[in-house]
Amino acid sequence: MNRDQALKIVQRSLGAGPRYQHTVRVLETAIILADRYGEDVPKVELAAIFHDYAKMMAVAELKKLLLKANEDSRLIEYHSELWHGPVAAYLAREEFAIEDNDVLNAIRYHTTGRANMSRLEKIIFLADYIEPQRDFPGINETRELARKNLDESVLKALSNTIAFLLTKKATIYPDTFEAYNDLIRKA
Repeated sequence: MNRDQALKIVQRSLGAGPRYQHTVRVLETAIILADRYGEDVPKVELAAIFHDYAKMMAVAELKKLLLKANEDSRLIEYHSELWHGPVAAYLAREEFAIEDNDVLNAIRYHTTGRANMSRLEKIIFLADYIEPQRDFPGINETRELARKNLDESVLKALSNTIAFLLTKKATIYPDTFEAYNDLIRKA
């Protein structure tokens, strides 16, 4: 499947509004990061385009598909905002025959991160976090780090996310902590 075909599929699912425009910005950001860090651009394009494919689904449908996909059952115990990544990966494989595990994992883990993320996974995670319309404390420092060091910028994004969730007294999915710990150990 090429870029234009994938964009048409995703636009049908998301509409032409803000969520689709976010996807386009993530795509553009991910391509810049792929060029900077030597990642396969067609893979990056596919993962970026499908990363939010399931974002507009109802929570009940997301939960049903999450269970059908045999995803980590712990996800059900955490905020439903995390669910669209694994569901999008499942749908990309089931509906569109995307079989590349690196692409599917980049889609799957863009909401949580995980230990031992591939370069592609880091790029999609980071592109989603730093796309140009995002505006929150710490974003500019993370963008600046993204120009210099992929691991440091992903670590900063994870740190910011964890700190934000702590201030909200929200639960934090274990994969996010594991991603943070993994990058700290490798620093």
